[in-house]
Amino acid sequence: MVLDVRTESPFWLMKSGYLEVYHALSEDLKVDFAIMGGGISGALQAWHLSKKGATVALVERRHIGMSSTCASTALLQYDVDKSLHELIEIFGEKKAVRAYEMSLSALLGLEKIAGSLDIENDFERRSSVYLAKTAKDAPFLEKECLTREKYGYEVELWDERQLKKRFPFGAPAALHTKPAATVDPYRLTHGLLRDAIKRGAKIHDKTEVINIEQRKRGVTLHTSQGHKVAAKKLVIACGYESVKYIPFKLASLTSTYALISEPLPNREIWFENCLFWDTGDPYIYGRTTSDNRIIFGGGDESFYNPERRDELLKRKTGELAERFENMFPKLPFKVDFSWAGTFIETEDGLPYIGAIKQLPHTYFALGYGGNGVTFSQLAAEILSDLLMDKENKDAEIYSFERKKGE
Repeated sequence: MVLDVRTESPFWLMKSGYLEVYHALSEDLKVDFAIMGGGISGALQAWHLSKKGATVALVERRHIGMSSTCASTALLQYDVDKSLHELIEIFGEKKAVRAYEMSLSALLGLEKIAGSLDIENDFERRSSVYLAKTAKDAPFLEKECLTREKYGYEVELWDERQLKKRFPFGAPAALHTKPAATVDPYRLTHGLLRDAIKRGAKIHDKTEVINIEQRKRGVTLHTSQGHKVAAKKLVIACGYESVKYIPFKLASLTSTYALISEPLPNREIWFENCLFWDTGDPYIYGRTTSDNRIIFGGGDESFYNPERRDELLKRKTGELAERFENMFPKLPFKVDFSWAGTFIETEDGLPYIGAIKQLPHTYFALGYGGNGVTFSQLAAEILSDLLMDKENKDAEIYSFERKKGE
């Protein structure tokens, strides 16, 4: 069972603290839809459903936004963990291209939603640079560039000379793409729920569900405090803890590490303050924040063991800091916070969204992968249709029964 998904000091929580006060469930509720999970996935689902006029109750066993969400580095891209040309080889052209189209649509949808909320969430549109770690990765990026150009994406392939005009380090090749974005996922989560509450959504943290009772026409959640939530349908959006409700293995858990610097004096820290990542396995990644800090991460380890993960934090922080300083030797870089978290990368790079036959009236929003925030928006869009008995032709792409090929 996955219960401990991060170390104690993720930056977003340290920066903003307790933004909103919620309360444990103290009465029985009857609603159209129940949501388990008070992170970005659950918040987006509550926002979308309440916007459609449905009655919604969201329950979270911790405090809101304090699990994986406040540990997310929130690099928002339309890229999935498999390149477009790789995804075409797995699923065929039609499904793969549609998956990338939907991911881009989800990113743009997030931008619109973030701008509509009455809480500052630091959503900023950026570009992205994908670096070839070794010379053998250059043909991979060249193929990806040609593939994206074919389908109309804004993309440009740089050689090492072109890269060095923009950055103080070299790489055999780099793929420059637009759009991408950054956000404060913790503040975005609270903003979404604040908006949902205005439309009648019931949000309860410190409320643990100990039993999901399947009924003929719905589900009833039983909490440890002895209260019930009756709903027509349930969305489980508990992130990596959701695996305990799924009677088969989806993917493996991985521990990842990140650090954030003290604020730097200049607003533009590097070229376009773009997001960057590389083709390594594990890969490194970086972004800037609205207050001129640098987030840099990577050093993934393929295990889930909270004690072992946390014991490695000091060493991993040192290694990441050294790696960054080698890339940007002239920046006045000093680590302010570092943290570790847990994530899942699916075999085909896509999230799992939908129902399983073992749990009637129940749907999952599992934004697994390196682009979880964007996937959470995608899940909320798809499930909002399915929950309200509206056909969604794209749902099959992300279903638990998805098939390879056309």
